[in-house]
Amino acid sequence: MRLAAVSLFLIFTCSGFAQSKKFPLTGTVVDEAGNAVPYATILVYSLPDSVLKDGGSTTADGLYRIELEPGSYFLKIRFLSFEEKLVPDVIIAGSAMTLPQIVLKQKDELLDAVDVTVEKPQMELKLDKRIFNIEKDMSNVGLNAAEILDNVPSISVDAEGNVSLRGSQNVRILINGKPSTLTGMSNADALRQINGSMIESVEVITNPSARYDAEGEVGIINIILKKELQTGFNGSVNVRAGYPLGYGAGFNLNYRTKKVNYFAGYGFGLQRSPGMGHNYQVFDSPDTAYRYEQFSEHERGGFSHNLNGGVDFNFTDKMSLTVSGNFQFSEGDNWSAIVYNDYDLNDALTQVVNRDEQEDDYGNSQEYNVNFRKTFAQKERLWTVDFKKMYSLDNESSALWQYGSNEPAQNTVQRTTNNENESTWLFQTDYIHPLGKEGKFETGAKVSLRSLESDYLLEDSTEDAAWVVNDLFNNRLIYTENVYAGYLMAGNKTKKFSYQGGLRAEYSDVTTNLVLTEQVNNRSYLRFFPSLHFAYELKKNNFLQVSYSRRMSRPRYWWLTPFFTFRDSRNYETGNPNINPEFAGSYELGHLKYWKKGSILTSFYYRRTVDVMERILTTDSTGITWRIPVNLGNRNSFGIECSGSYEIYKWWNMSGSFNFYRSISEGTYDNVLYTNDAYVWNGKITSKFTIKRKLSFQTSFTYESPSSTYQGSAKAQYFWDASASVDLFKGNGTLSFNARDILNSRKRRSIVESQYFYSESEFQWRSRQLTLNFVYRINQKKGKNDRPEFGGDGDSGM
Repeated sequence: MRLAAVSLFLIFTCSGFAQSKKFPLTGTVVDEAGNAVPYATILVYSLPDSVLKDGGSTTADGLYRIELEPGSYFLKIRFLSFEEKLVPDVIIAGSAMTLPQIVLKQKDELLDAVDVTVEKPQMELKLDKRIFNIEKDMSNVGLNAAEILDNVPSISVDAEGNVSLRGSQNVRILINGKPSTLTGMSNADALRQINGSMIESVEVITNPSARYDAEGEVGIINIILKKELQTGFNGSVNVRAGYPLGYGAGFNLNYRTKKVNYFAGYGFGLQRSPGMGHNYQVFDSPDTAYRYEQFSEHERGGFSHNLNGGVDFNFTDKMSLTVSGNFQFSEGDNWSAIVYNDYDLNDALTQVVNRDEQEDDYGNSQEYNVNFRKTFAQKERLWTVDFKKMYSLDNESSALWQYGSNEPAQNTVQRTTNNENESTWLFQTDYIHPLGKEGKFETGAKVSLRSLESDYLLEDSTEDAAWVVNDLFNNRLIYTENVYAGYLMAGNKTKKFSYQGGLRAEYSDVTTNLVLTEQVNNRSYLRFFPSLHFAYELKKNNFLQVSYSRRMSRPRYWWLTPFFTFRDSRNYETGNPNINPEFAGSYELGHLKYWKKGSILTSFYYRRTVDVMERILTTDSTGITWRIPVNLGNRNSFGIECSGSYEIYKWWNMSGSFNFYRSISEGTYDNVLYTNDAYVWNGKITSKFTIKRKLSFQTSFTYESPSSTYQGSAKAQYFWDASASVDLFKGNGTLSFNARDILNSRKRRSIVESQYFYSESEFQWRSRQLTLNFVYRINQKKGKNDRPEFGGDGDSGM
């Protein structure tokens, strides 16, 4: 709390800084019919040297206000299909000035032509992040958030829905720059429930600056949701259908007036996801010698609802308050069937054991936000205050039957319950103060108070149909995580050289309490996280970037729980309440080259991680395997990543990405030395064709190489996707078809080996998927860019 108090003191102190003497230039921009022109770009040049001095953009009502020092100027006003307007001889003589109404004339050659749209590039590069605009990749239509992330360069989503950035799952996922119940207690499940039509862009931040949480070893993935800026009523409605069973519908609506903006969105989904698995295991220890082959099928699914809405109150053109909420509800029924074929040392079949599970899953989440925003007459000076309350619960109950064993004791009837709930309070404030012409100073504070409870219970049915608690699989976890953070950051630009440096401090107070076994572990620590970013603009559209940041990854809650799954009675996954966070230092050198028809971004990176969190597989004397997370030594990773696009013809565009890295790891657990030296690469190539601007076709192919692990290896994986779309109803509607994993080849295949144990497995979370999607836009145009062209919220750009 001291950090928060210090930061607030700095904010209010900074807000009183004296400013150079400037006077407001105001006015209105309209079209020939007298209608306001929103978000037109206004550029201010000094006389007589014609040097660009300042700029801005009009509001939704066509108003503008620019603070200028006394002097002589001329203006240029630009917007989309209108002719550029020149306003000469603007003289600021020591007082405020209001210009006569500025009228923009539409370009003659476009009066009777098709609608003109400004399309964002597929990728934008900022000083400390890359922005991928989702609508530019048509293969994203009709997908959920997890599937969309899998289409973004540097990001991969495995067969179970786990998200990785540059090969590591220790990545932080945010919604609109903050933690959210939309990602829930389980990113893999929650991301599948987010309708992709709600997403505007994805930010990939491999070396986050000090303004971001230190959480996430390899970086941050920030999902930006849509919010319309156009005045009046507008929105979109979409419906989809797919195979395997997958239906959905949703809408995003917005109504904006001069002082108030109302926005709302809703998404509904109903789907079934069938999958399969195969496992071959051999035990050859002094106590146990046998082998078995395991076949499994599963189907997960159900329905989900996601509702969000809110109101923006624009008290003045420089002060606003947003109140919003998000509510998510889901209910699923899942089943799995496992068959164990047991063999003796002579490969003779000894028994066939079946294990079936029927699971009911119920979850809901609530999120409430209050966001205050204050800008100032001084350009790019900004103060924000954010408050958030999140609550979520996930209740699962399962019935399990095992039968067919030669040993009666192994023929069982069981049931489990796992009730989880999480509550988080979050307060954050940030302040940006310009320094000189190009520089800025930034400070902020954040308090996050998080509590989580998880009850797990396994019961066995007796011969007289009574239920008896199994004490080995019964516990209650109470996890609290309170983090107090503050940061300072400054940056500047001199000609072609930009730099930014910062320092973040985080004090963490973490307690893990296993109530029934009375195991309490309290840890508190203060850590500092510096960050540095440099950029240099070379000749002919070449840019260099160099960056460094220190990061950390706290263990996920399911790595702490006493029991994670009981679906497979021969292969358990359990948590470790004593696991500690890992820390990493990350270095990166990047080069961006632009051509008239394309661009390529190349990054070299190195990351050193200590106290690496890794899952280790062990076996007991009965042949049961246990997978447990532990802190396992250190890891050094270094690699190269390339991504780019090129317009071969106006109707044909190619894009691709490639990542190669080497990871060297070494650590000791339970007096056993584990080492790994892995060479890993993956690549994706995408080809897009457009015919007469209305019909589009896109296809992509992804390959992930085999790699070694601490205890074996992971086999190669590849998949092919394709999509097509056509514009209807004069561009207001779009019909699209999407096929994912056409070859049905997306399967996780791995080998685990130890002194007395060998396992070879294959797993497919979801089979081939086909989706038909239709979206209709209300008072919108496809690819319309309603954002201002000039300025921003202090985001360094290139």
